[in-house]
Amino acid sequence: MTSPSQTAAAQSDTPGLEPQGLKKEKKSKGGELVGRSPGQLMWMRFKRDRTGVICAIVVLAFFVIAALAPVIGSLYGKDPYTLYGNNDPNLLDEFGYPAGANGGISPEHWFGVEPSLGRDVFMQLVYGMRMSLGISVAVTLLTVVTGILIGVTAGYVGGRTDYFLSRVIDFLLAFPSQLTFVAFMPVVVALFVPPGDETPTYVRVCALVIVQWFLGWMGLARLLRGQVLSLREREFVEAAKITGASPWRIIRKELLPNVVTPVLVQSTYMLPLFVTSEAGLSFLGVGIVEPTPDWGRLFQAGARYYENDPTFLLFPAVAMLIFVLCFNLLGDSVRDAFDPKSGR
Repeated sequence: MTSPSQTAAAQSDTPGLEPQGLKKEKKSKGGELVGRSPGQLMWMRFKRDRTGVICAIVVLAFFVIAALAPVIGSLYGKDPYTLYGNNDPNLLDEFGYPAGANGGISPEHWFGVEPSLGRDVFMQLVYGMRMSLGISVAVTLLTVVTGILIGVTAGYVGGRTDYFLSRVIDFLLAFPSQLTFVAFMPVVVALFVPPGDETPTYVRVCALVIVQWFLGWMGLARLLRGQVLSLREREFVEAAKITGASPWRIIRKELLPNVVTPVLVQSTYMLPLFVTSEAGLSFLGVGIVEPTPDWGRLFQAGARYYENDPTFLLFPAVAMLIFVLCFNLLGDSVRDAFDPKSGR
């Protein structure tokens, strides 16, 4: 019988075979064996996941379209504010609904026109995506930063600090998020605008970001607290303490690199949640209002017109369904790439 070392040597001498212990190594230009980093291994696993790659491309396309909304509008020759129904009386019938079939879809208006006003639906959707995604990205960034600061602090410091921050998290988690969003939006807006004055769009955007951030960071903070409570007892943290490393250095060099995975995975789940929350607030009339384009405001208008013009609601609904579904599947793929043992 051959020993394992002899088998590995035979495999190394046979063309096309390599020892199993070298599966995670690659050859450099000089012929030397170089180990792959965890990031490279994660990227290799992610590239093999076709669902994740396709969803990443779709999500990236949404962000590119939203970012290039002014460029698209200039090439398309339309904008989301002009009342094209007033400029062309043939666009709308006597009841204010699109005169053409399928909501007025035509080479001039790719997704049709809005009933009553005659605005271009395609440009409203593109600019609405720009508004909703911009707000959601801002909320996600603030939420991640706050969750990391509070979660890591509570887990590493421990003691009374951990007890106090944990009780704050528990208290805020007791609030029903959607009802609280609806109730607090007018309160936050009133802090910036006197009663009776028209609320500028930037104030509504800031209020949406503040309200969603205020009740959005607790889940990530609690998750990171548990991770850090486990990590701070590990040998490499104890070794750093023995060498005299400061708490800030231990957090920055030892703890934060080890919580990157849950932060990235949770971020991919939070962003589509904030997109739907922002759209829901605009749908209820406490978010973005006329005439500013917004994903949720399109749903609000579609609820008035869907009986006579269902096409108006079709494109915003399909776009949001695709975006949320692809982002959630992307989150699953990122999680599996970081932790192959949790494969679906």
